[in-house]
Amino acid sequence: MKKVLKVYGGVLRLVRLLPADTRPYYAKYARENFVNYREVDVSETPLEELYQRAYNHSLWVLKKYSVDESAAKKMKEICFE
Repeated sequence: MKKVLKVYGGVLRLVRLLPADTRPYYAKYARENFVNYREVDVSETPLEELYQRAYNHSLWVLKKYSVDESAAKKMKEICFE
C-alpha cells in the first residue's frame, strides 16, 4: 500500500509541472484511475504492470505538454524499486 501511495503522490507532483489550465483535469484523471484500481485482482493484473502503466502514461503527458521528461526520474525510481 505504501508504494501505491508513493506512485500516486509522484503522479500528483508531476501534474503540478503541467500548464495551470490542465492541472485540474489530470489531477482528477489520476485520482479516478487510482480509485478504479483500488480493488484490482493482482492475479489478473500484477501491480508491477500498473506501475509501468502509470509511469508510461506520465511520460506521455509530460511529452504532450513539452515538459522535460527528466522530471519523471523520481517517479521511475518509485515505480521500479
